[in-house]
Amino acid sequence: MKRVVVLMGGPSAEREVSLVSGKACADGLRQAGYDVREVDVSHDVGALVKALEPQPDVIFNALHGRFGEDGCVQGILNLLGIPYTHSGLLASALAMDKPMAKRVFAANKIRCPDGKVVDVDSLSRADPVPRPYVFKPTHEGSSVGVTIVRKGDNRTLPTREQWQFGASVLVERFVPGRELTVAVMGDRPLAVTELRPRNDFYDYEAKYTDGKTDHIIPAQVPKPVYDEAMRVAKRAHEALGCRGVSRSDFRYDDTGGGGPEKLYLLEVNTQPGMTPLSLAPEQALHVGISFPELVSWMVENAQCDP
Repeated sequence: MKRVVVLMGGPSAEREVSLVSGKACADGLRQAGYDVREVDVSHDVGALVKALEPQPDVIFNALHGRFGEDGCVQGILNLLGIPYTHSGLLASALAMDKPMAKRVFAANKIRCPDGKVVDVDSLSRADPVPRPYVFKPTHEGSSVGVTIVRKGDNRTLPTREQWQFGASVLVERFVPGRELTVAVMGDRPLAVTELRPRNDFYDYEAKYTDGKTDHIIPAQVPKPVYDEAMRVAKRAHEALGCRGVSRSDFRYDDTGGGGPEKLYLLEVNTQPGMTPLSLAPEQALHVGISFPELVSWMVENAQCDP
């Protein structure tokens, strides 16, 4: 029987989501017949290495956010020689670094919203681009810290002392329209889901609170748009060098008639959520892959970097 350790929790802003993901993955793996242990990860590398003794056959990486999703844990597991799920060190680091990921996408002719990195203090002095725009941390996931600034807003924008996510922010043009997402499993894009939050923004709360967002699968968009989302998700997965399961998030501007040319990639998640509300398991089930089958596939395709 293959021995699997599920890494979960961690020190990032997404700790609570990771704990739920890890528990669900551990349960699914046990249903599939694996010998499973769960490890709550801290920043203490020595403690992590000790917790992995005796070394398992595979690590299921259910961490989210910094340390677990940005290449740090991947580097440790490469050194230990323990195969792990999801992407390797470089792809993980690239995807978590949003400005660098945008450069990779631009080099591969993948359409993203126009954006630039600015000092966070500049936000409180003047708008860095015309409104409406979005600002977000350069190295976080799950919409942590993402804020939309609209025309007529009189909110006070954060100073460096108030901002918890570093000295810089990524500012992007706000794309109106609809929120779409596509999970990729290996070299296979699974489906397109439209996300309809019941408030006006698909934020952290909308992602992880039951009843806050409606998932429409398959997304009710024109076939050329659907096909383009599937194509671009696979292309972005490959451009970053991802492996295992990833998920690409899009905005589709249908306000002026729409079309594939109005589809914009926002980011790629190298370790998408695996909670009961999560999109990748939902899309897998839509194409006939149960949750235990999905996590089993991820374990059987785990590897270290070459």
